[in-house]
Amino acid sequence: MSVAAMLGHLLLERVSLRDLERVPEPTMAMDDPAQVEAFWECGSLAGVLAPTYLFNALQTAHVVRPGDKVLDLACGPANQLVQFARLHPEAEFLGVDHAATMIDRARETVARSGVRNVSLQPGDMNALTGLADASVDCVTCTFSLHHLPDLTSLQVAFREAARVLKPGGGIYICDFGRLRRRSTQAYFAYERRELQTDLFTQDFLNSLKAAFTLADLKKAAAPLGGGVGIHQTALAPFMVVLSRPTQAAASAATIDRGMKMLSELSPRQQRDFMNLSRWFRIAGLPLPIDVG
Repeated sequence: MSVAAMLGHLLLERVSLRDLERVPEPTMAMDDPAQVEAFWECGSLAGVLAPTYLFNALQTAHVVRPGDKVLDLACGPANQLVQFARLHPEAEFLGVDHAATMIDRARETVARSGVRNVSLQPGDMNALTGLADASVDCVTCTFSLHHLPDLTSLQVAFREAARVLKPGGGIYICDFGRLRRRSTQAYFAYERRELQTDLFTQDFLNSLKAAFTLADLKKAAAPLGGGVGIHQTALAPFMVVLSRPTQAAASAATIDRGMKMLSELSPRQQRDFMNLSRWFRIAGLPLPIDVG
């Protein structure tokens, strides 16, 4: 990644005053087999998304406690969900996704990973009909909100999450934020195109165009109640994190597992992980685990 090119785009984002019009995703559910396969491949341990998934996993060290029941909304092919489950083997995870093709792929991912604390079922984050009020200890959701068709659906999804979550429960939600320049969106989508398929690159660009604004996310998150921190990447909201910790510190065992997961990344992936971590730390969201 060219630091100079990225900084140039981000500085131009800072002086841009007008929000781009949102372009919704072509479909809410990613159920085309080729799309699912491309997304899974980029999210595998060797894929371009692995550093980001590890960042998200480590950020849950203050959010997920032993014995928690964790609901992962729109879990997709479960690459991220498996990372959560590996870091927190004493918690129970339920992944739901609207697309049957994704659930099928997720079952393969979970079986291949060997984790034993994940279950999966079809589910719509706008209508969590199979879950009772205040029935889960923690809610997670990563890179899925932008698939919702409009702001009303975003608000419904947050209300449903708040309904099933116990009062004061843990929250970790991460998604793209709406950038203000089409050229910046294109830069991030195409910058690593040699490491990703053409189909994934186009999906990535569609995701950035479909992202909600930071103001949209803040407003929709109101039903979650107090204690929710909202952070964006430095200079511009390429990524946005909403989180509510439930414990002050990560256990020694969690730290050890996190460091082992980091060691499994390639040197290039580790550099990407550290760069993303610094990008958030500058903006006020440090990692809960000291990785050096």
